[in-house]
Amino acid sequence: MIIREPVILPERKGFLAKIGQKVVILIGEAGRCAMVGIGAFAQMPHVFNKRSRGEVIRQLYICAVKSLPVVTVVAFFIGMVLALQIGIELRHFNQEHLIGSVVMATMLREMGPFMSGLVIAASVGASMAAQMGTMTVNDEIAALEIMSINPLRFLVMPRMVAMIIAMPLLSFYTCMLGLVGGGVVGYTQFTVPLTVYWTNAMDFANLRSFHVGLFKATIFGIIIVTVSCYEGFTTTRGAVGVGHATRTSVVLNFLLILIVGYFVTRLFY
Repeated sequence: MIIREPVILPERKGFLAKIGQKVVILIGEAGRCAMVGIGAFAQMPHVFNKRSRGEVIRQLYICAVKSLPVVTVVAFFIGMVLALQIGIELRHFNQEHLIGSVVMATMLREMGPFMSGLVIAASVGASMAAQMGTMTVNDEIAALEIMSINPLRFLVMPRMVAMIIAMPLLSFYTCMLGLVGGGVVGYTQFTVPLTVYWTNAMDFANLRSFHVGLFKATIFGIIIVTVSCYEGFTTTRGAVGVGHATRTSVVLNFLLILIVGYFVTRLFY
């Protein structure tokens, strides 16, 4: 059973009591949010059902294919900005030929999963929160439960599977397109031959950075689906609540992507 009703606690008068109450509420919210993600993973054995397969494919189209235009523009210009800023600094030491190495390391390990995560959180994640929130305030989620249909299996699990598949692919695509943008800037702005740029970039690439980037992207995808669906399921107050849930999901996803990304990098490096 998905809990949608807000937990009402008695008002506290003391400053420390109010802080303690907010901490308790925050921990409870985090626990219920985590249970949505865990429940979606528990339903994954049903992914091979015909209906689930069709929904996973539809969500893959939404998460990956429909996001490609925005991801393409962001990735290309992120690579250009990185190459420009890095090249300006390297020019002081006459090391412009190393632009490819630095862009590769940055995109593969950090900026690829990070930027793709932010784009998906702002587009697909917000859409998930709005859709789940609308279904909640219209009592469609309650209707599913009355018909003994598990909302986690019917709604969350296909989105989770699709995001776990799509995010590493989008991260790798972002990395490669960022390298192309960096190569354009390196050639036009700093006269670095494309052969030199790509040779240095490929020499600096390693499997460890590649695996860390894909792992980050997968974690970001799980976070986006879990937070967005939970915010949708806990929506109240009609249309105003849907807007609030959408905004909250985007903010929380951005913060968690930043925080979790740092700790994953710290763990592996």
